Amino acid sequence: PIVVNLSLPSSSSLLFASLSRPFTHCAARSAFASRHSPAVSCTVFYITSRSYAKGKKSRMPPKKQVQEEKILLGRPGNNLKSGIVGLANVGKSTLFQAITKSGLGNPANFPYATIDPEEARVIVPDERFDWLCEKFKPKSKVPANLTVYDIAGLTRGASTGAGLGNAFLSHIRAVDAIFQVVRCFDDAEIIHVEGDVNPTRDLDIIAEELRLKDIEFVEKALENQKRKTRVGGQSLEVKKAKEEEATIEKILAWLKDGKDVRKGDWAPKEVEVINTLLLLTAKPVVYLVNLSERDFVRKKNKHLPKVAEWIKEHAKGDPVIPISVSYEERLTQFETEAEALEEQKNVGADSCIGKLITTMRKVLNLGSFFTVGPDEVRQWTIRNGTKAPQAAGVIHTDFEKTFIQAIVYNYSILKELGEEAEVRAKGKMMTKGKDYVVEDGDILLIKAGAAKG
Repeated sequence: PIVVNLSLPSSSSLLFASLSRPFTHCAARSAFASRHSPAVSCTVFYITSRSYAKGKKSRMPPKKQVQEEKILLGRPGNNLKSGIVGLANVGKSTLFQAITKSGLGNPANFPYATIDPEEARVIVPDERFDWLCEKFKPKSKVPANLTVYDIAGLTRGASTGAGLGNAFLSHIRAVDAIFQVVRCFDDAEIIHVEGDVNPTRDLDIIAEELRLKDIEFVEKALENQKRKTRVGGQSLEVKKAKEEEATIEKILAWLKDGKDVRKGDWAPKEVEVINTLLLLTAKPVVYLVNLSERDFVRKKNKHLPKVAEWIKEHAKGDPVIPISVSYEERLTQFETEAEALEEQKNVGADSCIGKLITTMRKVLNLGSFFTVGPDEVRQWTIRNGTKAPQAAGVIHTDFEKTFIQAIVYNYSILKELGEEAEVRAKGKMMTKGKDYVVEDGDILLIKAGAAKG
């Protein structure tokens, strides 16, 4: 797939290059760059050192390392949702049809054709899953999936209720991450709500509307919080309320300074407060630059350099993927996947749909583990950094409560050695306990006790 690397010069032809890795809020933000995508370590270490007078021995041993789990922005859990967002008539519903291979009819050429959000689950493409299915030839194959919503179009003034603004903003609060579609194609037959094609203006509109709505949310939250602290006193509850009030004031100042919450460097306690507010600008974003099929194939577009500069200034680190929604929609019209692949070969441009889905999983900090056997090969979705008992709980809630241990080996080891017996013989099949952090691509066999009652 063709993607943007914002570190390249502002030449539209050069902007088509390999995607910079999506950011995370974790300390080890380069974890996804490794070959096997190991789980991200979301741990911050605080090492306390003690100085002693020369020649004197301390009777007290040095303090052990103190670990504090860094909390990620957003909802915890692995059943996370993404929403397709943008101004009206930028290609959102057509993209939804292409991603989900579903038919919503012919998307109407007028604003607000979508009112209630459409929902679908899409299969996550993964060569590891395909290889395991070929290896074990199971009776049942269950891939990972990602839930995607097609959300009503936004317009200028949405934060004050213009258009379907309130519906849009309430629906976007319910998702965990955003595909933001930006129109960069010219077509006189498709109406643009602002009158002409200007992607940086459109980006400004959406960014401003989301921030304004967040400011409204935060101002109400601050007002409610001040009611709690007016009672006074020195109790722990009042002290905590005052700390939360200070955090909310900090968030409000950040937003009024024109910054998105996801771009802040927040302490763990501050993140806890942010997560209760469900802020729109705290959600990770994957920018999709919608081109004509001609521009997509020739890898040039007059708007791309300005879009790249806007992202660099306002959303640095967020993934940007050029895509032709009309091309993707056309590929879905072929009766077989083989015919669609042949068309991609003839045109000289690959589909980007798989890349969109895998990139969204990365910005949501999602990974996978597998269970394998002749009966079933299944890919399970977890948040990176999940420990073995919680991973077992994804399979069945009782397994988390009664977890004993997990037999673990990674897909990469199995592929390298060929057989499970060889993995075991080489000592690569390990027994892990409750503190083991599951790595992306692990194959697990869970051992759990009987559930009580």
